[in-house]
Amino acid sequence: MFKKKTVLGTSAALGTGDAEPKVWLRRRSVAILGVAVLSIVALGGGLLVAFKPPSLPALLNDDGPEMTSASASPDEAPPLPAGANLMVMPFDEMIVNITATSESGRLTSRFMKVDLALVYDQAQDETGLVEARHIYMRDAFQDYLRQVTDRDIEGTLGLVTLKSELLRRARAIAGSNAPHELVILGLVVQ
Repeated sequence: MFKKKTVLGTSAALGTGDAEPKVWLRRRSVAILGVAVLSIVALGGGLLVAFKPPSLPALLNDDGPEMTSASASPDEAPPLPAGANLMVMPFDEMIVNITATSESGRLTSRFMKVDLALVYDQAQDETGLVEARHIYMRDAFQDYLRQVTDRDIEGTLGLVTLKSELLRRARAIAGSNAPHELVILGLVVQ
């Protein structure tokens, strides 16, 4: 029932079988090495793009270091020119409901009273749109303030975020960068 293998047949089978595992092992190690190198290159490229070093164009062009000027973010006002004529436009006190979380974890409603003033450059507002669109700015401010929660206005970061969001809305309604800064004169949460 069982056939005996000859010694010659066994040695022949082992001789051809030794070459296949070595080739397979070599291919596997090359593939693992390739994946490792590709992963390191991708990680390095991702970190380079994430941190955006200012000398990146100089590295790619190999023209030497370039002097880059600090550019303002979209929420920051450009520096004022020498002939700037700053004006202050106060807003009436605004009272809005905001969402708050109670100690038990339930959502509750609180009142927030905000007193604001907008500082704008009259020289950049040649058409007078900042004063003309005063009521539209107030409406946009109230719309945003109704969406704010008590956690959104906690601490210095919360106030800075609140001011930048309101200033961004003022610039969008004015249609220019004439609104320079938004001043919070008073902020009270019930």
